[in-house]
Amino acid sequence: MHKKYLHALYLSLFFLSLLSLTSCDKFSGDQTIPAYLKVDSIYLVSKPSQGTASHNITDAWIYVDDQLIGIFELPARVPVLKQGKHKVRVDAGIKKNGIAATRADYVFYDPVIIEQVNFVPDSTTSLGTLHTIYSTAAQFLGMENFENAGMILDTTPRSLVGINRTAFGSDLTFEGLHSGSIVMDTTTKHNEFECVTQGNYTIPLAPVYLEMNFNTNMAFTIGVVIYVSLSIVQYPVITLNPTNGQWKKIYIELTNSLNTYAGANTFKVYLRATDSSVPAAQILIDNIKILTN
Repeated sequence: MHKKYLHALYLSLFFLSLLSLTSCDKFSGDQTIPAYLKVDSIYLVSKPSQGTASHNITDAWIYVDDQLIGIFELPARVPVLKQGKHKVRVDAGIKKNGIAATRADYVFYDPVIIEQVNFVPDSTTSLGTLHTIYSTAAQFLGMENFENAGMILDTTPRSLVGINRTAFGSDLTFEGLHSGSIVMDTTTKHNEFECVTQGNYTIPLAPVYLEMNFNTNMAFTIGVVIYVSLSIVQYPVITLNPTNGQWKKIYIELTNSLNTYAGANTFKVYLRATDSSVPAAQILIDNIKILTN
C-alpha cells in the first residue's frame, strides 16, 4: 500500500510540473513592466463667438487604442501595459456640479487624439500640456459676459435688488471690462434677489449644462423654470456656497431637472438669493453659458 501511494504522489507531482511549464509558456509573452504616460494639464481654446476660455478641467480620461485606461486627476503619470506605438485619446474631465464624487468627461469639449504615441517599458512619455476646443456639435443656447449693453438676465417682480455691472477697471471684475454684481443690504431690507433668463429655451433630447464663473460671500441658488403644458414649475438645481473671496468655475448639469416633468417643453434659468445675516452681501457672476448638443 505504501508503494502504491508513493507512485500516486510521483504522478501528481509530474502532472503539476507539466501544468506549471504549460502556464509559463502561455504567459511568457505578457508585459509585466509598464510604460508611463504623463499629462500635465488640459487647457481650453475658444473662439470669440464661444465666449471665455476659462475652464476648470480637473481630470484626464485616458484611452489607449480606444480602451479606457482610467480617470486620473491632473497632473497625471499613468502606468500603461503597452509597448511600441499606439493611439492615445484624452478626454477633458470635470467635477459635475462642483462635486468631487461626480466626475464626468465633459461632452462639450473635443477629445485630444494622438495617433501614435511610443510606449517604452519603464520609461515615461510626456504629452505635456494639451489643448481642447468646444465640439462642433455644441450649441450655445444663451451666453452672458456682461460686456454688452443688454443682458440675457432680467429681475423678477419679487426681486428687491437689481443686477448691475462692475465698474470699469474694478478689481471685482473677473475678466474683460465688467462682471455681473448683485449687492444685498439687510439694513435697508434689500435682501431678496431673483432673476431669470429673458428667453425660453426648448428642452432638447440631449445633455444641457450651465457654465459660470462666480465669487460670492453668501449662498445662492441656481435652478430652472420649467414650462409644462398646463403649469409653470420653479425647480432648484443647486445651491452655491460662499467662495471665501475666490472666483470659481462650475459646470452645472440641468439635464435631469429638465426631464423631471412629463410634457415639459421649454425652460428658463433662474438665480435666487435671500439674505438675512451676511453683512455687505455680494454675488459676482460672469461668463454664463447654457449649452446643449
